[in-house]
Amino acid sequence: MPFRLKKTIAMVGMMGAGKTAIGTALAKRLHVPFLDSDAEIVKAADRSIAEIFERDGEAFFRDRESEVIARLLDGPPCILSTGGGAFLRDENRMMISEKGAALWLRAELELLWQRVKHKTTRPLLRTDDPRATLARIQQERDPLYAKADIVVDAEFDFSIDQMTDRVIEALAHHPNILEHSP
Repeated sequence: MPFRLKKTIAMVGMMGAGKTAIGTALAKRLHVPFLDSDAEIVKAADRSIAEIFERDGEAFFRDRESEVIARLLDGPPCILSTGGGAFLRDENRMMISEKGAALWLRAELELLWQRVKHKTTRPLLRTDDPRATLARIQQERDPLYAKADIVVDAEFDFSIDQMTDRVIEALAHHPNILEHSP
């Protein structure tokens, strides 16, 4: 049955959880835009996130991230993929809660590691032991991600379509997010 999205869904969670892949599929199914806060920052700064971190530092990046999230939440309902650290900031959690809903794609460490271990675009994993760093980051962040309005568990053996089905089912069980469209 077709649905209409009533407010923006902010996809939150760890790097590698599937925020972009599932968010893109979800946006297509709901016929709304898919926006990525990291991509918006890169476009505005005309440099990669790694370059922003290196040149201006993480605090500068996080401030720009909050500005972009605020701007995107003020637009029409969409699926918004946020960077892994965005939901850690009180200001961002409040904005998302007031103007949309946060959906945490919760994933086990091994699934995350399988998805990010060969990527060079993750500045926080540029360490001597990136797997241990990923585990530490996840341990620190999960209690804050748990404040999301909706939680959907990622599965190793689920396709993007299966995960998207699971997300839509979760959204349908929360008031004021989806409505049936004719």
